[in-house]
Amino acid sequence: MDSLDTQVLAAARRWANEGRRFALVTVARTWGSAPRPPGAWMILRDDGMVQGSVSGGCIEDDLIRRKLVGEFSDGLPQVVRYGVTQDEAHRFGLPCGGTLELVVESAPDCAALDALAERIAGGQLVRRELDLASGRVVIHAGAAGDALAWDGATLSTPHGPAWRLLIIGAGQISRYLAGMAQALGYRVLVCDPREEFAGEWDVPGAERVAGMPDDVVNELALDPRSAVVALTHDPKLDDMALLEALKSPAFYVGALGSQLNNDKRRARLLEYFDLTAAEVARLHGPVGLPIGSRTPPEIAVSILAEMTAVKNSVQPVTAGAAREADPYACRVG
Repeated sequence: MDSLDTQVLAAARRWANEGRRFALVTVARTWGSAPRPPGAWMILRDDGMVQGSVSGGCIEDDLIRRKLVGEFSDGLPQVVRYGVTQDEAHRFGLPCGGTLELVVESAPDCAALDALAERIAGGQLVRRELDLASGRVVIHAGAAGDALAWDGATLSTPHGPAWRLLIIGAGQISRYLAGMAQALGYRVLVCDPREEFAGEWDVPGAERVAGMPDDVVNELALDPRSAVVALTHDPKLDDMALLEALKSPAFYVGALGSQLNNDKRRARLLEYFDLTAAEVARLHGPVGLPIGSRTPPEIAVSILAEMTAVKNSVQPVTAGAAREADPYACRVG
């Protein structure tokens, strides 16, 4: 569940508490080039107010118009399609002849939305199952790797912090990285056994985890939706976390430091620990995309940019020559 859909859920609960009537719209299926992925949410209030998006702005105006004339005010959930023909795709601004299949719930179960929000807030993965014939919603326990399922009769959507980021170190960069990562839908955990750094950790929503970095990495049982970024600048702590993280299925493992220091780190990991050359090659160090970042927030942006590229299987642009020009620079490019 991305941050935009989390905002939609919060707004839906607020509107329900205010006694407002609204419809919940979910992207069930897409063909061609669709601006928003399956599972994306939008809510439409009776007065035309909107939260969220199902098309990046292409068809929202038409949905609002239909809501205002009472089309989505009563009855069981229904399926709505846009872009079935090339002419319709062009009329609604859907790129490349894209097609959207939406499920519209005219009166979503507010108690089920509350239950969903509470379980997500508790760090749980959940699966929301909607039966179109009855309108009944059931909230099930979810699991990593759950995907949206839609057969025309039942819509099952995964929710919760499916992506995790473990940050080693509770310094300045970590504070910015933790906040930005949550906006991208990560559950953020921070490990720093140094009380002088971690004692004042107070980033909302980012959980401090006690213990030594290598133990924490093992306890978390990292999966392909996990990332680890080491930012302490202390090899005794960073290397401990990296040693275990590089052996895990984590999709991204990075470490702060200059090119020179990261080259030394790779040599240490190969020489003194039971890591293979392929495992060590997984290390992103210096961490982040080379965007000329210097300040903590710029470095956090760089790290998340590279993480996003890797997560989305996009080969990030490198700037090896720029890094070689200043191998001692302790930055991310």
